[in-house]
Amino acid sequence: MATITSANSSLAIAVTDLYPSPQSIQGYAADDAFTADAVEQAEIVMGVDGHMSAGFIFNPTRMTITIMPDSPSLIIFENWQLAQRTAREVYRCNGTVILPAIGRKYSLQNGVLTSGNPFPGNRRTLQPVPFIITWERVIAENN
Repeated sequence: MATITSANSSLAIAVTDLYPSPQSIQGYAADDAFTADAVEQAEIVMGVDGHMSAGFIFNPTRMTITIMPDSPSLIIFENWQLAQRTAREVYRCNGTVILPAIGRKYSLQNGVLTSGNPFPGNRRTLQPVPFIITWERVIAENN
């Protein structure tokens, strides 16, 4: 019987002109490793007569990656933020998510780092650090 564990999942990201070979992201937060927001795929309007019309639309996918403050991958995101700030340009990336538990692989295409904390939150202990990458396209494949 298959499981739904996420303990064996993986995420790798290649950042063009910074990390051209895929970097395996490690050291995720326990309760919030990586997630994607729901993507609106249709525009819906109601006419004055009460009839609904709809049309397909494209939208990007926002993905939140939350890593621990002692993660070896934190430096990847910090360097990425610094490179973008220094160049005053965006650095595009591509990635892959592999979920062995359900036999799925996801190709992440043409992403941009759109949000990230400058440092871990300081509370009783250092807090997990979230970063958001916005992808042009996410394609599901059988693994």
